[in-house]
Amino acid sequence: MRVLRLEITGFGPFHRTQTLDFERAASDGILLIGGRTGAGKSSVLDAISFALYGAVPRYDGDAKRVRSDHCGPDDETSVVLEFEMSGERYRVRRTPDWERPKRRGAGTTTQKGEAELWRFDEAAGEWDGVAARPTDVAAELAPVLALNHDQFLQVILLAQNRFQRFLHAKDAERQALLRTLFA
Repeated sequence: MRVLRLEITGFGPFHRTQTLDFERAASDGILLIGGRTGAGKSSVLDAISFALYGAVPRYDGDAKRVRSDHCGPDDETSVVLEFEMSGERYRVRRTPDWERPKRRGAGTTTQKGEAELWRFDEAAGEWDGVAARPTDVAAELAPVLALNHDQFLQVILLAQNRFQRFLHAKDAERQALLRTLFA
């Protein structure tokens, strides 16, 4: 998998839209995400995980906690990720569940999370919609990614000391994961 572009809005510490062009940044073949503590490095990794799986490593899968504390009641929270896998280019957009003001009356109501998936059609030069509901997006992405969320965190992201958990896992667990990765 090659991450190409990430757009984060109202997610973690990022109130306003932030766009990261990994394709341009990694044009030399390698990319390092660096910075001081609190700069948002882990939040970038969380956003990638959230876009692909609807879950984040730091919050034990509780996607409701990803909404930025800086957001007002009407501010959007979303993540858009473009990536390439096996020569195909994909774009996935996700929003978490969040409390928004009711349209009528006082109080708030839960806005359900959304997910959409597109595949780029090279011949037509445009994005084709593949799925438009969280469950359908998950079903479409599963064979593309070929790893479940835990495997992705252990092998691809290596975020928040997850690799250490892999190293200390039982032989059977490590063997199952390595068989999945290397067929």
